[in-house]
Amino acid sequence: MKPKRFKPEPYGNDGRYVRDRQTGLIWHRCSMRTLYADTDRSNVVYHANYLRYFEFGRCELMRDAAYPYREIEEGGYVYPIIDLGIQFHQPLYYDDLMWVYTRPAALERVRLQFDYVITHGETGADVCRGFTKHCALNAKGKPVAVDPKTVQLWKTFPNPTPR
Repeated sequence: MKPKRFKPEPYGNDGRYVRDRQTGLIWHRCSMRTLYADTDRSNVVYHANYLRYFEFGRCELMRDAAYPYREIEEGGYVYPIIDLGIQFHQPLYYDDLMWVYTRPAALERVRLQFDYVITHGETGADVCRGFTKHCALNAKGKPVAVDPKTVQLWKTFPNPTPR
Protein backbone atom coordinates (compact mmCIF):
# COMPACT_ATOMS: atom_id res chain seq x y z
CA MET A 1 0.00 0.00 0.00
CA LYS A 2 1.36 3.41 -0.97
CA PRO A 3 1.88 5.75 2.00
CA LYS A 4 0.19 9.12 2.18
CA ARG A 5 1.94 11.70 0.02
CA PHE A 6 4.77 13.57 1.70
CA LYS A 7 3.64 17.21 2.07
CA PRO A 8 6.47 19.44 3.29
CA GLU A 9 5.83 22.94 4.61
CA PRO A 10 8.35 25.48 5.92
CA TYR A 11 9.54 24.97 9.48
CA GLY A 12 10.81 28.13 11.16
CA ASN A 13 12.98 30.57 9.24
CA ASP A 14 15.59 28.07 8.10
CA GLY A 15 14.86 26.77 4.60
CA ARG A 16 16.86 23.62 5.28
CA TYR A 17 14.09 22.24 7.51
CA VAL A 18 10.47 21.37 6.76
CA ARG A 19 7.53 19.81 8.57
CA ASP A 20 5.51 17.05 6.93
CA ARG A 21 1.86 18.16 7.12
CA GLN A 22 0.76 14.50 7.21
CA THR A 23 2.80 13.39 10.24
CA GLY A 24 4.08 16.59 11.87
CA LEU A 25 7.65 15.26 11.72
CA ILE A 26 10.53 17.62 10.97
CA TRP A 27 12.95 16.80 8.13
CA HIS A 28 16.21 18.26 6.90
CA ARG A 29 16.16 18.93 3.16
CA CYS A 30 18.66 19.46 0.38
CA SER A 31 18.42 19.34 -3.37
CA MET A 32 20.41 17.96 -6.26
CA ARG A 33 19.97 16.98 -9.91
CA THR A 34 20.43 13.55 -11.35
CA LEU A 35 23.46 13.00 -13.55
CA TYR A 36 23.45 11.22 -16.88
CA ALA A 37 25.83 8.68 -15.31
CA ASP A 38 23.09 7.84 -12.76
CA THR A 39 20.72 6.48 -15.42
CA ASP A 40 20.48 2.99 -16.91
CA ARG A 41 19.60 1.73 -20.39
CA SER A 42 15.93 2.53 -19.80
CA ASN A 43 16.89 6.19 -19.14
CA VAL A 44 15.73 6.11 -15.53
CA VAL A 45 17.93 6.48 -12.48
CA TYR A 46 19.45 3.09 -11.66
CA HIS A 47 17.99 1.83 -8.37
CA ALA A 48 21.31 1.59 -6.47
CA ASN A 49 21.98 5.30 -7.01
CA TYR A 50 19.22 6.15 -4.58
CA LEU A 51 21.54 4.92 -1.82
CA ARG A 52 24.03 7.60 -2.94
CA TYR A 53 21.25 10.18 -2.68
CA PHE A 54 20.49 8.94 0.84
CA GLU A 55 24.17 9.38 1.71
CA PHE A 56 24.11 12.90 0.27
CA GLY A 57 21.12 13.76 2.47
CA ARG A 58 22.72 12.19 5.54
CA CYS A 59 26.01 14.04 5.02
CA GLU A 60 24.27 17.38 4.44
CA LEU A 61 22.19 16.92 7.60
CA MET A 62 25.30 16.18 9.66
CA ARG A 63 27.25 19.06 8.08
CA ASP A 64 24.37 21.49 8.72
CA ALA A 65 24.25 20.23 12.32
CA ALA A 66 27.92 21.30 12.62
CA TYR A 67 29.08 17.69 12.92
CA PRO A 68 30.36 16.49 9.53
CA TYR A 69 31.38 12.87 9.02
CA ARG A 70 35.02 13.88 8.75
CA GLU A 71 34.85 15.07 12.36
CA ILE A 72 33.12 11.86 13.44
CA GLU A 73 35.87 9.77 11.87
CA GLU A 74 38.61 11.98 13.34
CA GLY A 75 36.97 11.26 16.72
CA GLY A 76 37.61 7.54 16.19
CA TYR A 77 34.12 6.44 15.11
CA VAL A 78 32.70 4.98 11.93
CA TYR A 79 29.07 4.14 11.20
CA PRO A 80 28.77 1.45 8.50
CA ILE A 81 25.32 0.55 7.22
CA ILE A 82 24.06 -2.73 8.65
CA ASP A 83 20.53 -2.67 7.22
CA LEU A 84 18.57 -0.64 4.71
CA GLY A 85 15.25 -0.50 2.97
CA ILE A 86 13.72 1.42 0.10
CA GLN A 87 10.29 1.63 -1.50
CA PHE A 88 10.08 3.12 -4.99
CA HIS A 89 7.02 5.06 -6.11
CA GLN A 90 8.07 6.69 -9.38
CA PRO A 91 11.34 7.03 -11.28
CA LEU A 92 13.68 9.96 -11.74
CA TYR A 93 15.24 10.69 -15.12
CA TYR A 94 18.40 12.44 -16.26
CA ASP A 95 18.66 16.06 -15.03
CA ASP A 96 15.57 15.83 -12.80
CA LEU A 97 15.71 18.07 -9.78
CA MET A 98 15.05 16.19 -6.54
CA TRP A 99 14.59 17.08 -2.90
CA VAL A 100 16.24 14.70 -0.45
CA TYR A 101 14.62 14.75 3.00
CA THR A 102 16.47 13.14 5.89
CA ARG A 103 15.79 12.80 9.59
CA PRO A 104 17.38 11.07 12.54
CA ALA A 105 15.03 8.24 13.53
CA ALA A 106 15.77 5.41 15.98
CA LEU A 107 18.69 5.61 18.41
CA GLU A 108 19.92 2.64 20.43
CA ARG A 109 23.09 2.09 22.43
CA VAL A 110 25.27 1.04 19.46
CA ARG A 111 22.89 1.56 16.51
CA LEU A 112 21.07 4.41 14.89
CA GLN A 113 18.73 4.93 11.97
CA PHE A 114 18.11 7.66 9.43
CA ASP A 115 14.86 7.91 7.46
CA TYR A 116 14.57 9.41 3.97
CA VAL A 117 12.02 10.69 1.49
CA ILE A 118 12.98 11.77 -2.03
CA THR A 119 10.52 13.87 -4.01
CA HIS A 120 10.58 15.19 -7.55
CA GLY A 121 11.82 18.77 -7.38
CA GLU A 122 9.31 20.18 -9.84
CA THR A 123 6.15 18.09 -9.35
CA GLY A 124 6.55 17.30 -5.64
CA ALA A 125 5.64 13.66 -6.33
CA ASP A 126 7.04 11.02 -3.99
CA VAL A 127 9.91 9.20 -5.70
CA CYS A 128 10.95 6.87 -2.88
CA ARG A 129 11.10 6.39 0.87
CA GLY A 130 13.71 4.50 2.81
CA PHE A 131 15.94 4.05 5.81
CA THR A 132 19.50 3.14 6.69
CA LYS A 133 20.55 1.56 9.98
CA HIS A 134 24.13 2.01 11.18
CA CYS A 135 26.32 0.47 13.86
CA ALA A 136 28.87 2.50 15.82
CA LEU A 137 32.37 1.09 15.53
CA ASN A 138 35.69 2.30 16.90
CA ALA A 139 38.83 2.61 14.79
CA LYS A 140 39.58 -1.10 15.40
CA GLY A 141 36.19 -2.13 14.02
CA LYS A 142 34.69 -3.10 17.39
CA PRO A 143 31.09 -2.14 18.24
CA VAL A 144 30.93 0.74 20.73
CA ALA A 145 28.31 3.07 22.13
CA VAL A 146 27.16 5.83 19.78
CA ASP A 147 29.41 8.85 20.29
CA PRO A 148 28.10 11.61 22.62
CA LYS A 149 27.89 14.31 19.95
CA THR A 150 25.73 12.12 17.71
CA VAL A 151 23.51 11.25 20.69
CA GLN A 152 23.15 15.00 21.29
CA LEU A 153 22.06 15.52 17.68
CA TRP A 154 19.32 12.91 18.10
CA LYS A 155 18.16 14.62 21.30
CA THR A 156 18.14 18.16 19.86
CA PHE A 157 16.86 17.54 16.32
CA PRO A 158 13.36 19.00 16.13
CA ASN A 159 11.15 16.02 16.79
CA PRO A 160 7.59 16.90 17.74
CA THR A 161 5.12 14.19 18.61
CA PRO A 162 3.68 12.77 15.39
CA ARG A 163 0.09 13.81 14.62
